Amino acid sequence: MKVSVDEIFETSQAALLKHGAGPAQARAVAKAVARAEALGNIICGLYYVESYCTQLTSGRVNGTVEPVVSTPRAGSIMADARFGFAQPAFDAGLEAAIEACRTNGVATLSVAHAHTCTSLGYFTEQIGAAGLIGMGFTNASPVVAPPCGNKAVIGTNPFAMSVPGDGKLLMHFDFSTSAVALGKITMAKAAGESIPLGWAVDAEGQPTTDPEAALRGALVSAGGYKGWGFGLMVEILAAGMTGSVNSLDVSGLKVPDGPPHGLGQFYILIDPATHGDHFAERFARVAEAVAAQEGARIPGVNRVAMNEVDVPDALWDLVSGLAA
Repeated sequence: MKVSVDEIFETSQAALLKHGAGPAQARAVAKAVARAEALGNIICGLYYVESYCTQLTSGRVNGTVEPVVSTPRAGSIMADARFGFAQPAFDAGLEAAIEACRTNGVATLSVAHAHTCTSLGYFTEQIGAAGLIGMGFTNASPVVAPPCGNKAVIGTNPFAMSVPGDGKLLMHFDFSTSAVALGKITMAKAAGESIPLGWAVDAEGQPTTDPEAALRGALVSAGGYKGWGFGLMVEILAAGMTGSVNSLDVSGLKVPDGPPHGLGQFYILIDPATHGDHFAERFARVAEAVAAQEGARIPGVNRVAMNEVDVPDALWDLVSGLAA
């Protein structure tokens, strides 16, 4: 069925409120859900609302806690989510991080001890909207094995980057360092479909096209050793720089009960005007060369947010029921 993005926001917010989230927290999370759906990022949208609600009920996420913001150093902002949602913690620290970046040319924003942030690019695009380059890193529950291995060590560990210019984003990307998002494996299993080779290995470390065997085994990194290196980079920054947990120490993100996620997100903010006014010119040089090739594009250039999206009937019934 067709559902407006406004209705997605309102229904998601109502579901979160119904299950124990505070007004500010519910609004912050529902905005992220609606934005994901508007951009066609279905893995990070309504698909997550049920687990948000069940984990609010079980206490795995604290839906009313207020984040605490501190400034350990002049260019470093820390927003401690205190085992609540990532979105309100990011909101609490963003203004101070932007100000620090404009003062120093570069700044970092650490979000510590948070529930999964779901769509990492949702946050970097807000940094980009402030006229700053935003880079983001976060880890997740362990689902990715090292090359030649068969046991998961790190999460899908995405990173995102948003580049501003002329009132819009000149470039935006957000992708996991695994070959595929875990949600695509679970969706393939639910649909009774096979998965392509190169997405995962089974419990013995052998490549598989069976989603059930993949879920008993592990995902693999995108690009083999190269993606593995990027995944480790994300792990070190997301966990090490925020004092949050390693991927190894987080149970499944959608499991209803258990300890809070306690994950970290680490953001780097850069003022493109720090070293002069040549940034836009240098970027344009690359963008023009890409645009001259038919079918080629800079990531994120053609993103268009929708006002109305297709939502599977069963999913909309579920979320509407949670809000009722």
